[in-house]
Amino acid sequence: MSVGSRPTEASTGHAGAGLGWLKRVLLGMLTLLFISSGIAHFVYTDAFASIVPDYLPWHVTLVWVSGAAELLLAVGILAPATRALAGLLLIALMVAVFPANVEMALHVERFPALPSWLLFARLPLQGLMIAWAYWVTVSGTRRVFPRAPPGAESRAS
Repeated sequence: MSVGSRPTEASTGHAGAGLGWLKRVLLGMLTLLFISSGIAHFVYTDAFASIVPDYLPWHVTLVWVSGAAELLLAVGILAPATRALAGLLLIALMVAVFPANVEMALHVERFPALPSWLLFARLPLQGLMIAWAYWVTVSGTRRVFPRAPPGAESRAS
């Protein structure tokens, strides 16, 4: 790397070390979104519990676990060393909570304060959020899981 040049993933070995300005802004927005949402799970627990599908047990516990996961993963995507793994886990979380969005769309009568079109619009938006998370956390990385240090395989056996 030459003097005055910016570090890149190739020069540092860290996924996303050389994020462009747009990715940095969108990463910050994604982080704030999930920190806010994670906090909301603890402040508005009953509202979140009401959208957990009836076929799942322990509604309040699921809300707390998903809220804690959102907070931890939001912090995890900030660090280049954990960004890609935290991003993949955040995507998995968005897939896991998708049934709650479907529950809201199927039972619009339970949510009279929200327009029904908004509840249906959330469904494809989840896909866009997954793409957003992938692009700012995983896309362009060479490896999600760090390579074992030299000689680690021989010590394990």
